[in-house]
Formats: sequence, C-alpha cells, structure tokens
Amino acid sequence: MPTPTKGPRLGGGPAHERLMLANLAAALFEHKRITTTVTKAKRLKPYAERLVTFAKRGDLASRRRVLGLISNKGIVHELFTDIAQAVENRDGGYTRITKVGNRKGDNAPMAVIELVLDPVSPKQAVVAEATNAAAKAAPAAEAAAAAEAEETEAPAAEEALAPETAAAAEEAPAAEEAPAAEEAPAAEADEAAKDAK
Repeated sequence: MPTPTKGPRLGGGPAHERLMLANLAAALFEHKRITTTVTKAKRLKPYAERLVTFAKRGDLASRRRVLGLISNKGIVHELFTDIAQAVENRDGGYTRITKVGNRKGDNAPMAVIELVLDPVSPKQAVVAEATNAAAKAAPAAEAAAAAEAEETEAPAAEEALAPETAAAAEEAPAAEEAPAAEEAPAAEADEAAKDAK
C-alpha cells in the first residue's frame, strides 16, 4: 500500500481514512469545536478549510462537491449559510488547533480543533481601509503635485518672458515714434503744397 504524502494514514485504508475525515468534518461543522487526537486534528485542518472555501463560493457545483463528501444535508446547509457568512471577510485560517494534554486511558496527545468564527480583527480592518484610502489619495496627490509644478513653472516662464517683453516694449515705442516722425514731414509737405496753391 503506498504511503500518503501528508503523513501516516488514518484507519486501515484509504476509503476508511476518507470516511473518518468526512465524519470529523461533519462533527466540526455541527458542533463548531471537537476534541480529538493531535494527529487527526492536523489531518482534518486542511480538509475542513477546503470545504469552507467551497462554501464561501456558494454556487451549486460547490454545494454538490461538499454533498459528495458529507451526506447530511442539514450540516451542509449550515456550512453554506451560517459558517460561510461568518468567515466571509477572512482569507484563510478558518480553524484553530489547541493542544489540551494527553488522554487518560492510552496517553494519546489530544487537541481541540474549532472553527474561527470571530470577525477579522479591527486592526486588520483599519489597515485595509488605510491602504484603500492611500490608493485613492495617490492619484489626487499626484494631480495636486502636478498643479503645483505647473504653477511654479508658470511664474518662472513669466519671469523668463518678462525681459523679452520689456525689450519688446522698449522697441515698440521707438517703432511708434518712427512712423510718427515719417508722417510729420509728409504732413508738412502737404501743408506747403496747399500754401503754394
């Protein structure tokens, strides 16, 4: 018999192991916490978290996949309605294992595996909000910085243009005086012509 990749096999064979994990998961979803051996708890954790991930999807195909493993429709309904809504904002880590000492009869190490149904900690929610706010504020800050840069460049450009404008203004009155000077002799010539008549 091949050795499974995730540690020693539970029970006598692969079919027995699948049934044991399915029954442990059903008990976990029904009671929200169960006491079992540490080995079974460690093997149950990824199995149960995968089923919770299917429940979070919530579609018909996922429900049928879970019903193929857990035959109790009431437990599957509770998983898809109550548990999936409770862990909706959580990105994993739906179960918690706590070691509780050894069993009295055979001294086997025991553990409590439970569903983590508490809401995500406020600190993580605040960090997520701050990240979103920073992402939204970044384009606005860039636009404000660009506007400030344009305002800074505009006076500099005006100052650069100011000497050219002043030079042009000095040339303009001289140019205006020159035509007026040209017009004056022409006017005098016209007056002299009138006087001659």
